[in-house]
Amino acid sequence: MTQSASSGTGGPYPIRPIDEDEFDSFIKVDEHAFHGSPLSESDRRVVLDRFEFDRTLAAFDDPGSGGAVPVGITMCHSFQLSVPGQEVLPAAGVTFVAVLPTHRRRGVLSSMMRRQLADVRDRGEPLAILWASESVIYSRYGYGRASWYLGFTLRRGEGTLAGTAPSGSGLRLRLAEPEAALPELAKVYDAVLPARPGFLARSDAWWRRMVYDPAEQRHGASPLHCLLAEDASGPRGYALYSGMDTWNDFLPENVLTVRELMAVDPAASAALWSDLLTRDLTSEFRVQRRPVDDPLLYQLADPRRARPQLSDGLWMRIVDLPRALAGRKYSSPVEVVIEVRDEILPSNAGRWRLTTTTETSNGLAATCVPASSASCGPAPSGSSPPPCPGTRLPGAPRSSSARSSSARSSSARRPRRGEKNTHQPAAQLPAKAIHSVARTPARVPSTPPSRPPSGIVPQTTQRTAAFIRPSSRGGQIACR
Repeated sequence: MTQSASSGTGGPYPIRPIDEDEFDSFIKVDEHAFHGSPLSESDRRVVLDRFEFDRTLAAFDDPGSGGAVPVGITMCHSFQLSVPGQEVLPAAGVTFVAVLPTHRRRGVLSSMMRRQLADVRDRGEPLAILWASESVIYSRYGYGRASWYLGFTLRRGEGTLAGTAPSGSGLRLRLAEPEAALPELAKVYDAVLPARPGFLARSDAWWRRMVYDPAEQRHGASPLHCLLAEDASGPRGYALYSGMDTWNDFLPENVLTVRELMAVDPAASAALWSDLLTRDLTSEFRVQRRPVDDPLLYQLADPRRARPQLSDGLWMRIVDLPRALAGRKYSSPVEVVIEVRDEILPSNAGRWRLTTTTETSNGLAATCVPASSASCGPAPSGSSPPPCPGTRLPGAPRSSSARSSSARSSSARRPRRGEKNTHQPAAQLPAKAIHSVARTPARVPSTPPSRPPSGIVPQTTQRTAAFIRPSSRGGQIACR
């Protein structure tokens, strides 16, 4: 049973939001779980700048001396997430997930996760998102990979752009101090955000976190630098980067690391990359958290030299299925009934009809309502429901029965002897095959292995939330 958002009991330990005077004991759990150090005064200010006390949860235990103390913690940030069709949906950014080593394997995490999802639902947020520190944990609570990102490593002389790379007349580059350039950075980012599903709108506090650069966290690197691409109309792109000054027998072994690069058009992107990847006295260039369709891969003279490494990015949990599916746009017509199994949030369970309706400049709008037709309604208790109709192809006649619909969705020929029939009627796939709303991400027949299970954010256009660094500091979206 999902614990009520207003309940403080029901699990192995009482769960409730913390008060402001309990902040230090809350952070102490995180330090123990992730082998972290105490927050410096500057770190503390940055964390508290974005900390939402009313969205914290802590499981308490009373050791018998000094009163109850937190033994498990978690929190949410309130975000606005871009989704396909240049739409934005509220999303809960899950962070600070930790349990004391002495209280593991006691159900603390499960109780907190269920309570947190109930809270997210009650706040009206259709999505919960996170960076997973351990990928095997969160599928049991209905999370699934919604995006992937690439990391690049190039060496000296390998960053030459192709002769076909775009260029812009009147475009110029300018070095700037990151904090002083925040208005220009925000203007570029806000222009990019609608077209990149998976981006999170940034408040002033999150921009301050983005350029936060204390010397003790640089590990020998230079201060954070900013490179702007601009023309007479204003900024068109920027890069945030740092360098590592290393020499060996009078030979440079310097490393340049790009933290973030944003551009409103390919010409600005090419101008920034052309400058950064040809810097003098630099032996290696490291580029973090790039989209899988990064234009750089098409602008390099030899894309192999980027040595792309694929990693999972943003994880997502659908909390309010009809609102999530109807809150985005679609690139092609859809008419399908999906069956959902969701033990944690039973309000998602059942059969839902997803149908595209009117066409807009950003794609097809859609509705998602309970399926109530005679051929696809909820089954009476103790009986088997009839099969649901699958997706009807454009121009195909509407099926007269569930049986004929299923027949058309199967293979055109019978399987040969010894051959398995891997085809399955689309309508009989569980909803988790389309969206990760059940306990574990599903594998869908004939879907490429690299494709994320959640259809809310298509992998080919999704950019991970690269502006939130998954480190042990700052309360970013990282399940830590």
